[in-house]
Amino acid sequence: MPRRPHRSNHYLAIAIVALLASGIFILWVASLRIPALEDISERRVDQSVKIYDRTGEILLYDTSKDSRRALVPFDSISPYARLAAIAIEDKDFYSHNGFQLKSFFRAVLVNLTTLSFSQGGSTITQQVVKNSILTKDKTPTRKLKELILALKLEKVLTKDEILSLYLNEIPYGGTIYGIEEAARNFFGKSAIDLTLAESAYLASLPKAPTHYSPYGLHRDDLEARKNLVLNEMLTNNLITKEEYEDAKAEEVTFKPKQNTGGIKAPHFVFFIIDQLAKKYGEDSLINSGFKVITTLDYSIQQQAESVAKKYGVINKEKFNGENNAIVVIDPKTGDILAMVGSRDYFDTEIDGNFNAAMGYRQPGSTFKPFVYSALFNKGYTPDTVLFDAPIQFAPACEPNNFTTDDRCYSPGNYDDNFRGPITIRNALAQSVNIPAVEALYLAGVNNAIDLAKNLGVESLTELNDYGLSLVLGGGAVSLLDITSAYSVFANDGVRNAHNSILRVEDSLGNTIDRQTVFPNRALPEQTARTISSILSDNVARTPAYGPNSPLYIGSREVAVKTGTSNDYRDTWIIGYTPNIVVGAWVGNNNNSKMEKKVAGLVVSPLWRELMDKILPSIPVESFKKPEEEELSLLKPILRGELGQEAHSILYWVDKNDPRGPVPQDPSQDPQFKNWEYSVNLWMSQHNINF
Repeated sequence: MPRRPHRSNHYLAIAIVALLASGIFILWVASLRIPALEDISERRVDQSVKIYDRTGEILLYDTSKDSRRALVPFDSISPYARLAAIAIEDKDFYSHNGFQLKSFFRAVLVNLTTLSFSQGGSTITQQVVKNSILTKDKTPTRKLKELILALKLEKVLTKDEILSLYLNEIPYGGTIYGIEEAARNFFGKSAIDLTLAESAYLASLPKAPTHYSPYGLHRDDLEARKNLVLNEMLTNNLITKEEYEDAKAEEVTFKPKQNTGGIKAPHFVFFIIDQLAKKYGEDSLINSGFKVITTLDYSIQQQAESVAKKYGVINKEKFNGENNAIVVIDPKTGDILAMVGSRDYFDTEIDGNFNAAMGYRQPGSTFKPFVYSALFNKGYTPDTVLFDAPIQFAPACEPNNFTTDDRCYSPGNYDDNFRGPITIRNALAQSVNIPAVEALYLAGVNNAIDLAKNLGVESLTELNDYGLSLVLGGGAVSLLDITSAYSVFANDGVRNAHNSILRVEDSLGNTIDRQTVFPNRALPEQTARTISSILSDNVARTPAYGPNSPLYIGSREVAVKTGTSNDYRDTWIIGYTPNIVVGAWVGNNNNSKMEKKVAGLVVSPLWRELMDKILPSIPVESFKKPEEEELSLLKPILRGELGQEAHSILYWVDKNDPRGPVPQDPSQDPQFKNWEYSVNLWMSQHNINF
């Protein structure tokens, strides 16, 4: 058989190409230059993020403005700080030659499978290269450069010099770079004086400085990571068991957050930064060059901050409630127009940098509209008669036992009065407690929670923890979530999730992300309109609040609901028109009690003053009225009448089918006996006979 020389030529061509490629690669590697040491140590913050209001003209914050960094020699860094960094970032730092093959291939695999190129180098040396020598783009080529330069860097610098570079240039959050500036900023001391516990905290931050910030909303995560650092140090024999135990027990105090020059709307800005870090990664806050156009209306924000500061002082003197928070939302888009997390972000006495608009507190009666909405969805009407009388809601307790303990539950009203038969309209408008608890039983606790979640209240996750007290604020919510949820009532039952960013532009001005509104029907129109009709009904509200309370705005149709937690730690108010929702909270960041005053006295004046300031700039819109129903076709109890005999509603309706047949044996309902007892007792006490 004749020979086929073309196969040999093919192999030869491959060998030549491979040789050429290898030669080019070797030349490329040799040409990679390690900058002079002084160049490496001069860290670049080359493309910071700039955050603007909704106009794109008012700069709220520049992440690189007033950047702070102080270089210190290696010997001026606490040994604990050095060891903590090694333990959590690169425990084999002193034994490898710049990279670890296993970690490198893991990063390559993640990047290739996800195509995100988000997995960084794992060694401290590679991090020095990434942060100080290379550009910040995350591409396979840059990753290869990072590896090669790390190997070369290990040949020209000692391990201590590399570790010194790392500790002197890493970001610790915001405008803070390097261990010395971090030590001064967080603890008011030099890096050489850091304790083991303090060092563990600082070593926890670089992985995600925004998320783990001691001034943010994730202190539990920071605490867990600090403990992880200490555990790694102990496991790798970098500290003794005694040192470990002492550091775990040490009470570390962080300095109050310093006034960052030029920042506007600080609580909102750091809310934005947290979102950017979660979506684009922590590195984006330093190097992306993003221009972020937010939803903030700075004129409304200024008015909200002014009112918050004014009433912070007033409420502290009058009610022992020294802090407050405000959220303003456009219900038609979900845009957050204003966010104030305390009366003063930089007030150290009240821990003012904590964003109380994001904290979880008991909402009191502001939860009631969700419960009544669930009732309306079932077919109950605003004219339905409930009974305001002392009731024992625990079937296992005697009906004449009007006490509350671990086994029994018999709540009271805010004014200690009982009104007897009352319509849902009047019960909700006047915020009467007993009918609201009845309403939650009729609606079903899980139904009410599901509805609240659909409207945007996302914190009610422990279903086994809630009972009938939920309607009086037994679950914890954030002001942002509940204000957003009320926007569904304002927007005719359509939900737009709260949003804080209109668009993000890259460093070249290209729009890389833009707000997209995804409205969804969260409530039937009739239910939303009925709630708004009740909450804007000043006549129905008058017996509780008077005809000219701060809740009544004569020039506008405004729906509003107040709430007070059972122990007077929190007071709330959420008010809205069809095109704006304003929520406010007054309390203390340390969760201490206020004076025993209802929200109508404590938080309503703050809310009213802000509404008076911003409503003139908001177009006048009225609520759409709920469709009228032919009530004569309904049972008397559903159209506002007790009927021929005095009974609780459970006598007349199956709670799950209120418009269906009258129950043949209402005593089968576990609540029936106690409710009937209370109705009969109230009627006899008031000498009312049928």
